[in-house]
Amino acid sequence: MNINVTKSSLPPYEEYAEEIKSLWDSHWLTNMGEKHQRLEAALKDYLGAEQVTLFTNGHLALETVIAAMELTGEVITTPFTFVSTTNAITRNGLKPVFCDIDPESYTMDPAKIEALITPEASAIIPVHVYGTLCDTDAIEAIAAKHGLKVIYDAAHAFGVKKNGVSAANLGDASMFSFHATKVFNTVEGGAVICRDPAIKERMDYIKNFGVHGPERIVYPGGNAKMSEFHAAMGLCNLRHLDEWLAGRKAVVERYRKNLSGVPGLTILREQEGVESNYAYFPVVFDGAKYTRDEAAERLAAQGINARKYFFPLTNHNEAYGFRGEETPVALHISERVLTLPLYPNLAMEDVDRICEIITE
Repeated sequence: MNINVTKSSLPPYEEYAEEIKSLWDSHWLTNMGEKHQRLEAALKDYLGAEQVTLFTNGHLALETVIAAMELTGEVITTPFTFVSTTNAITRNGLKPVFCDIDPESYTMDPAKIEALITPEASAIIPVHVYGTLCDTDAIEAIAAKHGLKVIYDAAHAFGVKKNGVSAANLGDASMFSFHATKVFNTVEGGAVICRDPAIKERMDYIKNFGVHGPERIVYPGGNAKMSEFHAAMGLCNLRHLDEWLAGRKAVVERYRKNLSGVPGLTILREQEGVESNYAYFPVVFDGAKYTRDEAAERLAAQGINARKYFFPLTNHNEAYGFRGEETPVALHISERVLTLPLYPNLAMEDVDRICEIITE
């Protein structure tokens, strides 16, 4: 049997069937119904957040919060991310300006931000990666100094805490993805947590065609509402999240035990004061006998599907014609990083087998 890089977490079938049973009575399947409202409330409680806005997916969540903040000109971001981050910026008519990453955390390097700020800049969109947080204190200090908004792409950071505080409550806003492959999923879905009630209100309009009452359209909005079936999946999955995080932690600890100190392999360091969600386990092949690509091929030959994540950089993406030479650290990591299989019920003997193939 093949081992994939991830496997979607699901509640017991009977639990989900019971959760959606009432929909056959109400026939209310979308448009912010009872399940949607309950999930927003449950997430506010779980994240310690004042405001949560649900979306049909994380990408539209990010596009919408950018639009709701009415950003202009340039946005400083990172190329070491999934292309969704860059797409959300450009699809709002904005120019992404790429900042290189820190060689140890793989997140935006604060020391390189200020040199990129021009009078056209309106915001910074950093990305938390693999369950590792950006240097949020440094980034937000720079943003405050220059009057810039900060929106975190927190697609990898659901459940992560910094000094006991949820990552959801950092910056002006944070976007989460609830895609099927994420630590917490609603099959497809996403959310934005923001500080400003006016932004929350604007997002609610934009995600529902700009509708304000039966006869008013107040924004040129689209359709990004989460359905009741997806919200029901979220309600079920949230009940099991703590046990799934514990399972992921056990797998990561086994990887660390087996692979720490292996020559030519770099393992992402744990962050002091940060409670991870163990979303991904990246390994960087730097000076090893085999390259990242060769290692991926050897694993694949054994039915183990690791992922080159993130590769290529978004500033090497042909859709934009960007080049990545101005972000050499990000380029270096992207050409060497491989994320290994990780999900709560991954058997320890399979973890050991993966590690044996790599260490051989």
